[in-house]
Amino acid sequence: MRIEQPTPAPPHRVAVLALDGVIPFELGIPQRIFGRARDTELRPLYEVVTCAVTEPGPVRTDADYSILVEHGPQELATADTVLVPASYELGPVHEEGRLTPALEAAFAHIRPGTRLVSICTGGWVLAAAGLLDGRPATTHWADAAAFQEMFPSVRVDAEVLFVDDGDVLTSAGVAAGIDLCLHIVRRDHGAAVANDVARRTVVPPHRDGGQAQFIQRPVPEAQLATTTKARAWALGHLHDPIQLRDMAEQESLSVRTFTRRFREEVGVSPGQWLTRQRVERARHLLESSSLSIDQVARDAGFGTAQSMRQHLQAALGVTPTAYRRTFRAAG
Repeated sequence: MRIEQPTPAPPHRVAVLALDGVIPFELGIPQRIFGRARDTELRPLYEVVTCAVTEPGPVRTDADYSILVEHGPQELATADTVLVPASYELGPVHEEGRLTPALEAAFAHIRPGTRLVSICTGGWVLAAAGLLDGRPATTHWADAAAFQEMFPSVRVDAEVLFVDDGDVLTSAGVAAGIDLCLHIVRRDHGAAVANDVARRTVVPPHRDGGQAQFIQRPVPEAQLATTTKARAWALGHLHDPIQLRDMAEQESLSVRTFTRRFREEVGVSPGQWLTRQRVERARHLLESSSLSIDQVARDAGFGTAQSMRQHLQAALGVTPTAYRRTFRAAG
């Protein structure tokens, strides 16, 4: 008897809204990241379509050329995810915090429940549409103060590379859009798929720290020491108990000096960084191995399954068992 194979689900449809003055680099990120995601049969997991605000045709960029967009805003009605990249020509959005009539008409096509994503100043468009009221969000650090002043009901976090608030996600500037899109792939299909996309794109699957490391500040006194050696050592000893003084000793620094330099270089504390690395190790083992939950917890350095469960619940919103059930087959 022949067993019928289930019909694969259609690709998740991502509609990218190309605004006048769009930044070409950021406009290209969704196709580059989502367009490279494949399942185990090498079938595309996403379909990316680019839409103009009013009608198909030329759209100005902030470079010395325009792009020809072949789809109009009606495509937004077919999207599972709508993504708004940055533009420096937002007019009333930047100046008054309101959408233009054309943008209002375009947003009217979006179905309830559609996931909404912005890159950099694209978050201003979501805020002007009232979609960020009462929500956490981010934007480029240089625009964060003005963003908060224009939209006081938005809980702006200028320290992070991106914010995931479930059905609405926002990113900081430029390359942070890559971080956010990889995060979405990881959330949808697991770390293995996201890591494969990152390798093909020649970018890290996850960047440490936040925007704080990119904000220009007065130059401190010259320092030759870094914390690179300590981080490399810690990654090789995640399965062991690691104390802050153990990492400081790798750089021959006091705990106080090491902690300060670590935060300056990485953007988070050593403890936060270490927990993040252990969460990533646990995700990899849950997806790629048949180790028991207890063994995964030990190998990732959490010690006990209960400790790992608490950390994964805090970081991912799911238990280790649920994460494995969701992503092991896909991975």
